[in-house]
Amino acid sequence: MESTQLRFDQYPQQPHGGTLVNQVVPEHLRQAEIERARQLPSIRVDLEAIITIEMITTGVLSPNKGFMSEADYLSVLKDGRLSNGTIWPVPLSFAPIGDKNAETIKSLKIGDQVALTDANNEPVAILDIEDIFAYDKAHRAQNLFGTTDRNHPGVDSIYRRMGDTSLGGTLHLLNRVDWGPFEKLRREPKDTWHLFYEELKFNSVAGFITGANPLHRGHEYIHRNALEEVDGLFLQPLVEMAKREYVRHEYRMLAYRNVLDTYYPKNRSILSPLRVTYIFAGPRETVLHALIMKNYGCTHALIGRDHAGIGSYYDKYASHSIFDQFTPEELGIDVRLFHEVFYCARCASHATTQTCSHDERYRLNISGTGIREMLRHGIIPPKEVVRPESALAGIQGVQPKGVDENAEGTLPVAKVIQSMYPFYVNYTRLGGTKRPQPLDPSTLNVRDLEAATLDARNHATDIYADVYSEYNALLDHNRNLQPTWQEDARQAMRAQQERIISDLEEKLKQAPESASDEFMYQDRAEVERELAVAKKLLEEIPPSLCPEGLQERTWNILPYKRYRGADND
Repeated sequence: MESTQLRFDQYPQQPHGGTLVNQVVPEHLRQAEIERARQLPSIRVDLEAIITIEMITTGVLSPNKGFMSEADYLSVLKDGRLSNGTIWPVPLSFAPIGDKNAETIKSLKIGDQVALTDANNEPVAILDIEDIFAYDKAHRAQNLFGTTDRNHPGVDSIYRRMGDTSLGGTLHLLNRVDWGPFEKLRREPKDTWHLFYEELKFNSVAGFITGANPLHRGHEYIHRNALEEVDGLFLQPLVEMAKREYVRHEYRMLAYRNVLDTYYPKNRSILSPLRVTYIFAGPRETVLHALIMKNYGCTHALIGRDHAGIGSYYDKYASHSIFDQFTPEELGIDVRLFHEVFYCARCASHATTQTCSHDERYRLNISGTGIREMLRHGIIPPKEVVRPESALAGIQGVQPKGVDENAEGTLPVAKVIQSMYPFYVNYTRLGGTKRPQPLDPSTLNVRDLEAATLDARNHATDIYADVYSEYNALLDHNRNLQPTWQEDARQAMRAQQERIISDLEEKLKQAPESASDEFMYQDRAEVERELAVAKKLLEEIPPSLCPEGLQERTWNILPYKRYRGADND
């Protein structure tokens, strides 16, 4: 279906910039254009560039029709907008590396066309040359990432993958890349607009883009909140490996499919991979993802606490605060920002600091990095953190699998424990008392990780359950709901304690003011003390409620039939 067939004026959303780009060469012209491309000067491009080319030409990055001119490129770096003022957070530039490519670039001029070819020298696209300009790597890094530190993965990518001359111009896609196991799930923007608004008749759709981790309960919390108010949920796991220690993308998709099949409403939750190159631009990349969701037809964008975060390079909530720079009207998508999600054992639910008042004593954190490290250690996280259906795929896809000769993964065990189990260093157990002395994180090892995990597995649901049991033991008028053995034990305990008190009272009558042998006999003061403690203990024994006591709790001031609506005798 061509983009012109989509009825945007009747949809609740519009593509960014007002037009859904379609630079895919029509099928009836494709073979002839491929043959023509073979006669053009050519530039070899890598897979990352090919993915970007496909995103541009299929409308994912609308309103861009190709690689940016110098004016747009510099405007985006400086202001996060195209030269015409349209919001666009990251530059789409094309500065090929390689000696042969450099020779080709020297021969090009504005108005020429050049074929972009893959590793097999097959034409992927044709680029109309509309601008040629010098490319300053340090300038790009500083303005896009706020640093020129090569340890930043985005900065490193610039210096590894980018040359010194950038070509701007319109693209024409000739060949799509086969996505292998994801091909059957691939959806382009033209497909999703039709699906959302023509087939499913949605009035609203929330988009969610996620990267390195299998689906966890923090994601699920965000999804379920959204599904309470929107018609559909569009889930797009990224299907590229950004770092070698991530969970492989095939397994991330399988983790999503496993959980969605079991726990999500099937006619309202749509899964589709997003093949996109990681830019590592932190908050700017978050804005890009929001616009990508918009171009897929989403009316809402769901953004977590550390969306597209890169270690400590950006503020914890920088991916939230960046949206303060734009008005809702010019952004054109309803951005929903979520704080860090954790499981609170006292609330017996997932929550954020916005909704829960309890401290770390009761918390299981949901850390993507911590989850990956636990999988590397061969430990499935608690069910409150990751569904077992997700862990099934995640543990098979994590890279590397297993730990080194020192039982360490890619992070120290102490960091894993602190990221997942904030209670462990300062409290004796989940929900427990403070340790007399906090544990020294430098001493934590795999045994501590095992202990914290077992505690969480066994007791995460006990805290609230125990609180509930205390209440229902006192308040159930219908004692059939209470375990008879508990009632029997309380009655026996009370009778036994009353007998102890009776004997102590007899003993008190005979106790001397002063004992002749303090090891063999007790004086009156000591017996009085024992009796007082025994009576206090009796008071503290949970009551065993008798029928007479329960009858005192219920009464009717009117005949019961009056409560059913009969006003007359």
